[in-house]
Amino acid sequence: MTQGRPLLNRRLAEFGTTIFAEMTALAVRTGSINLGQGFPDTDGPDEIREAAVRALRAGHGNQYPPGPGVPELRTAVAEHQQRRYGLVYDPDTEVLVTTGATEAVAAALLALLEPGDEVVALEPYYDSYAACIAMAGGTRVPVTLHPHDGAYRLDLDELRAAVTPRTRLILLNTPHNPTGTVLTRDELSAVAELARERDLLVVTDEVYEHLVFEGEHIPLASFPGMRERTVTISSAGKTFSFTGWKVGWITASPELVTAVRSAKQFLTYVSGGPLQYAVAEALRLPDSYFDALRADLRAKRDLLSTGLAEAGFGVYEPAGTYFVTTDIRPLGGEQDGLAFCRALPDRCGVVAVPNAVFYDHRDQGAPFVRFAFCKRTEVLTEAVSRLKGLAMR
Repeated sequence: MTQGRPLLNRRLAEFGTTIFAEMTALAVRTGSINLGQGFPDTDGPDEIREAAVRALRAGHGNQYPPGPGVPELRTAVAEHQQRRYGLVYDPDTEVLVTTGATEAVAAALLALLEPGDEVVALEPYYDSYAACIAMAGGTRVPVTLHPHDGAYRLDLDELRAAVTPRTRLILLNTPHNPTGTVLTRDELSAVAELARERDLLVVTDEVYEHLVFEGEHIPLASFPGMRERTVTISSAGKTFSFTGWKVGWITASPELVTAVRSAKQFLTYVSGGPLQYAVAEALRLPDSYFDALRADLRAKRDLLSTGLAEAGFGVYEPAGTYFVTTDIRPLGGEQDGLAFCRALPDRCGVVAVPNAVFYDHRDQGAPFVRFAFCKRTEVLTEAVSRLKGLAMR
């Protein structure tokens, strides 16, 4: 304490160590299988890793790259958006490279919010959203996704009711972490209509865009009137299994890119120069790569989901992402997901993450637990075997 004040800024006082750090440390201490944090346990394509090596050896990006990102990557991002979704962006003025999607979210919120602005976000939400809104001085207004018939659903009436005269933007995540929900065309159309009607900005986190198993990923920016009010965020980590590279990007109108860049330049300024060249090559991989990735993860989803159901969990099978959400109550009266996750390593040698930490309304998420299936098949098979012991107790 100095001058009678806490050392930590009051905006961050509610945020301690992330649940991912806690659960990963627990996995290490107990030697458990870590299905808590969403990172693959194998690297991505060899040719992309070698592209990074080539860039390092050739001196490409070893010094500060351009602030907006290397031209090769910005061009590849623009090509990807046009090829996949028919969205045309100028790589010079409408693409910005960031240190992963997390920095992109932070920079967007810091740039676009004034203190007191309200941000409507789907709950449960990725934990950095709450912290970034707080750092920007905004007020988060959660709209809860509710479990129904084996999946999570967005109540559009609740979304509309959450918007007030103080609302500045909607922070949208689809495919959605942690529930695995993929918003439908009708749902996205309703979000777009609301944003236009109330003159709102929208920041969309689309990092799982290529990991959709049912339905389809549709960028909100592709809807009428949304391109000029949407900041679209994605990254290389989840799509190419190089989560440690932390290479992300935004696409938006020149005015929005300029605003976000104004904040981003005072965060990392630039990063990952050689890796940007490699990611540019990754975005140009043939469709067969993306199809194989999706098929592999779908099979792993099915393996883990089936095993969790056999172990006695209630399972909400995800339409996308790396994660499956479960209900622990069918196991026999379990109610507290956080206590359950803290005890699970000692009970059966597996680590998961409690969904309650992703809620403002903690009671809504209390009995739900998230498992990651972005692991080797043999690791998932062993985890399923261990978890089945819960059903025998």
